[in-house]
Amino acid sequence: MTDISFDETLDARGLNCPMPVVKARKKMAELEAGKVLRILSTDRGSIKDFQGWAKIGKNVELLGQETETEDGVELFIHFMQKAN
Repeated sequence: MTDISFDETLDARGLNCPMPVVKARKKMAELEAGKVLRILSTDRGSIKDFQGWAKIGKNVELLGQETETEDGVELFIHFMQKAN
C-alpha cells in the first residue's frame, strides 16, 4: 500500500469503462489545483485508462496506482493530482 496522501475519494466500484475516468474528470474539475483524488475502481481496464488520461491530460498527474483485494474482489486504486 502506498503512502500517498489524498484530499478526496471517488468510489467508482461497479462501473465499467469509460465511466471511472468520466466520473473522475468531473470530480477533478471541482477540486482546487494541487489536490489529490483517490479513485476506487473494480474495472481492470481502469489501470490503463488512468495512465492514458495522465499522458494526454494537461491538468492531471498520476501519482500512483495499486491493487488490493476486498472481500474477494480486486480493487484498483488510482491517485490523481490536479495540476497547478
